[in-house]
Amino acid sequence: MNTIITIGREFGSGGREIGSKLAEKYGIPFYDKELLEEAAKHSGICEELFVKHDESCSNSFLYSLVMGTYPMTPDGRINPEMPLNHRIFLAQFETIKKLATGPCVIVGRCADYVLQDNPKMISVFVTGDMVEKKRRITERYDIEKHKAVDFIKKTDKRRANYYEYYTDRKWGAATNYDITVNSSKVGIDGAVEMISAYIGLAEKLREG
Repeated sequence: MNTIITIGREFGSGGREIGSKLAEKYGIPFYDKELLEEAAKHSGICEELFVKHDESCSNSFLYSLVMGTYPMTPDGRINPEMPLNHRIFLAQFETIKKLATGPCVIVGRCADYVLQDNPKMISVFVTGDMVEKKRRITERYDIEKHKAVDFIKKTDKRRANYYEYYTDRKWGAATNYDITVNSSKVGIDGAVEMISAYIGLAEKLREG
C-alpha cells in the first residue's frame, strides 16, 4: 500500500471512524486532531490555539489578503502581523506536506487541496443521511436530540466556510474528490471496503 488518503466529511457521517479503520487496516499513520499537535510542534504556536481555530476562518483575513495588508517579509517568512487564523492554516499546510512523505490517512484541514499535486493521494468525501447522522452524534456527544440537527448544520457550515475560504473549491462537491461515499447507505465497514477497493484499483493502474 503506497497511498495517502485524505478524508473530508460531514459531521456525524463517521468519516473519522472510517479513516481510523483504513489506517488500522493498512498499518499506516492516522492524523485528525493529531495533526494539530504536530503543527504546534513545528510552528511554535501553542496547541490550544490550533484547537480553538480548528477548521474555522475569519472573513477579515480574505479582505486583508486582497488589499495586500499582510505581505510576506523580505526574506520570505510569514509576516508576524498576519492574522492568527491564517498563520495557523499555513502551519497546518506545511505540517500536512511533511506528514505526507509516506502512506497515511489525514482527516479534514483541506488536506486534499494541500496535496492535490501528489500523484499518490486519493481524496475521499464521506456524507450521510441526516437521520443517521443525528443518531450518531446524540449517542457520542452530550447534545440534546432536538438541538442535534441545528448543531450538525452549523458544524458543516463552519467546515464548508473554512474549506471554501482557503481552497476556492466547493466543499463536498463530487467533482473535487476521487470518491464520495454515503456511510448511511453502506455502513462504516462497507465504506472502508469501498474505499479500499478503489485504492486497490488506483494503485494497480498507477503501477501500470
